[in-house]
Amino acid sequence: QVQVAESGGGLVQPGGSLRLSCTASGGTSDYYVIGWFRQAPGKEREGVSCIATTDTTMYSDSVKGRFTISRDNAGDTVYLQMDNLKPEDTAIYYCAYGTVIPNLVEEVYDFWGQGTQVTVSS
Repeated sequence: QVQVAESGGGLVQPGGSLRLSCTASGGTSDYYVIGWFRQAPGKEREGVSCIATTDTTMYSDSVKGRFTISRDNAGDTVYLQMDNLKPEDTAIYYCAYGTVIPNLVEEVYDFWGQGTQVTVSS
């Protein structure tokens, strides 16, 4: 069973930045995809970005140009650098592990972290 854990959330002012981290451990495949999703109060969970071990990436239109997803050299940790944050980015952010082609469809991800709160407010 793969364990997924995210960290790095917090409170930031509009226009500020945060970096979220996600680690997957416990029997990961040679190929896998890490997806970032978020759920704002009263809204459905939505896909934000994903990255495969091939370094293929994908972004939702709402974050394209502001968020950057990357992996460390060892490939153990995935980062979501969030710049120019807006109040509408406020949500619980989840990372998830899957072995499908890169996509932002939550149903195809197998293992999920507990989530980390990101609040953008002045």
